[in-house]
Amino acid sequence: MTIPVIPEDAPFTPEQRAWLNDFLGKFFAGAGAPSGPAVPVTVLFGSQTGNAEGLAKKLVKTLKKGNFEPEVHDLGAYDRSRLATEKNVLVITSTYGDGEPPDNAADFHGWFLGESAPRLEGLSFSVLALGDTNYPDFCKCGIEFDTRFEQLGAKRLFPRVDSDVDYDAPFKQWSDGVLGVLSPAGGASAPVNGAAAAEVEAGYSKKNPFPSAILSNFNLNGGGDKETHHIELSLDGSGLEYEVGDALGVFPRNPEPVVDEILANLPFKGGTVALASGEEVPLREALISHYDIGTLNKSIVQKWQARSGSPFLRSLVAADDKKAWDDFCWGRDLIDLVVDHPADFTDAEEFVSVLKKLQPRLYSIASSPKAHPGEVHLCVGIVRYNTFGRKRGGICSTFLSDRSKGLQPGVFVHSNNAFRLPANGETPVIMVGPGTGIAPFRAFLEERKATNAKGANWLFFGNPYSATDFLYQDELKAFQQDGTLGRLDVAWSRDQKEKVYVQNLMVQQGAEIWQWFQNGAAFYVCGDATRMAKDVDAALHTIAEQHGGLSKEDAAAFVSQLKKDKRYLRDVY
Repeated sequence: MTIPVIPEDAPFTPEQRAWLNDFLGKFFAGAGAPSGPAVPVTVLFGSQTGNAEGLAKKLVKTLKKGNFEPEVHDLGAYDRSRLATEKNVLVITSTYGDGEPPDNAADFHGWFLGESAPRLEGLSFSVLALGDTNYPDFCKCGIEFDTRFEQLGAKRLFPRVDSDVDYDAPFKQWSDGVLGVLSPAGGASAPVNGAAAAEVEAGYSKKNPFPSAILSNFNLNGGGDKETHHIELSLDGSGLEYEVGDALGVFPRNPEPVVDEILANLPFKGGTVALASGEEVPLREALISHYDIGTLNKSIVQKWQARSGSPFLRSLVAADDKKAWDDFCWGRDLIDLVVDHPADFTDAEEFVSVLKKLQPRLYSIASSPKAHPGEVHLCVGIVRYNTFGRKRGGICSTFLSDRSKGLQPGVFVHSNNAFRLPANGETPVIMVGPGTGIAPFRAFLEERKATNAKGANWLFFGNPYSATDFLYQDELKAFQQDGTLGRLDVAWSRDQKEKVYVQNLMVQQGAEIWQWFQNGAAFYVCGDATRMAKDVDAALHTIAEQHGGLSKEDAAAFVSQLKKDKRYLRDVY
């Protein structure tokens, strides 16, 4: 049966057309519904910031429209003894840090890649891997899952799709492909227009960001080398709502002088570029607002080399040495390729074809909506550095600090269900947030005060110098005075000869931290994933061994159980 579709030129709005197509799909699918049994599908997700979880739930919502029996499970809560009895398993997972699995997938990942994983000859699977090509271990976790399923005898029902940060098109490719294979297998009919039929989102979102007025913007540091801005934005009239623990997505603009230098060094003059929406814009505007000119990675350099006569790039690509790639890409931007390794592009469209889309940056929200209705606050570390004779900076941080005056940055709320305060306000909370990692904990404290939560609060904060880098000092002291913040431990790494960090203070206070855990405390970490978060994790293991009397193995099991019980949550980047 052919299911009719409303033509795009029909006299309906996109929202009306989407509703009518959905209605027709359900009507005709019902009229010719298959008589066979529904196809069982188990969707598993590994998610650090919520993207994989959101896609998993979106896929299940679509599966429910067809002849499927879908289930969705957080990999941290999934009963892995079920795996050998599953029929169809779809995995959506991100990768973070140095090629590591997301926190909620870490235990499953270790077990699945270990010797105790069962044979899976009766199982069919497919994997969608989310990643970022700016990192060397692109999609590593998803690749490892995909490889291991095959090693254990499972049948790949659709090839793995590796997605960069712009995951909408890869998700559509993968989910449509998976449904196309699953549907005939069980006699099921695929939902109208495939799994990833466009869903019309009402209101403001990532695809339709809200132009937010900046209400306040100032440096929290009192001199010195560091620069950390407190930024208050208006959500008035947006309809956007957030919870503490969420992030705010901000769409930046590239610096105009750099764009103009790029244009001056191209082998063609100007031109226009067609955006995904179909709109044609001048190349200059496209480079300012729509394409990433601030980072280099292996993929871009390979594409550039194919159009460049540079002997150096040719040898770099031919050697394909990881260290050589890292050394070349570090501290360089697109302007370095344009000026130092000219390439032969014929027009604007060909030029932007090698570039990535300019992505929004996510910042942990530093406010409670109960304390600041109609507003959202950020704590942004401004990145500036000099390399290869050029002054450079973080694209979004310098946009917010230097170039956003008179503009209304496009913003959206990014929900993060994996970083929430305890539902029970009497639960004690320990927070570790050095530097800008303090952002969500300012929000936590505001929320705990606004809701009159009775649970004790303990904050570990750190930065280089107490005189210049004590972010939110007055507010934290006020929280101490009114009883909201029961304990504040600060680590100033450069105020004395021997460096002191938050993890050092944790070990020093290990006995009391262990007692808090016995009293049911929840433990939160926000900040740098590469070093700080790993050192804090190691400190937790040490505390469990020293003050809980546990062996290394039992201490690891204790920390793992904290994660499973949602008592050890991390917002790391």
